[in-house]
Amino acid sequence: MQSTRLIKLLEFFESDPNDPFVIYALATEYNNLNDTEKAFHYYHTLVNKHADYVGTYYHLGKLYEKEQQKDKAIETYQQGMLAARNKRDNHAYSELQGALNSAMGMDYEDD
Repeated sequence: MQSTRLIKLLEFFESDPNDPFVIYALATEYNNLNDTEKAFHYYHTLVNKHADYVGTYYHLGKLYEKEQQKDKAIETYQQGMLAARNKRDNHAYSELQGALNSAMGMDYEDD
C-alpha cells in the first residue's frame, strides 16, 4: 500500500514530470520507504536531467554508501562539489566535502 504522501507526489509528477523538486521529493520518499531501486531511478533522473540540482548529490552519495558502493559515493560527492561550485553554493559544497572526506576515511576529529 502506498503512502498518502507518495500518492500525492506521483500525482504532481504526472502533471509535471520535469519539475526537479518533485523528482527529488520522489527519490527521497522512496529512499525513506527503503525502495532503493526507485530511489536510485529518481536520483539518477535528477543527475542526468537537472545536474545543477545540488541537493541530489549528497543524498545519492549516502544511498550509495548505504548500499556498500563507496567508489560510486565518492564519485557522486565529487560531481556534486563541482555542481555546487558552479552555482556558488558554498554551504552545499562544504557539506559535500565533509561527506567525501568521511567516505574516504579522512574525517578527522579534533584532539
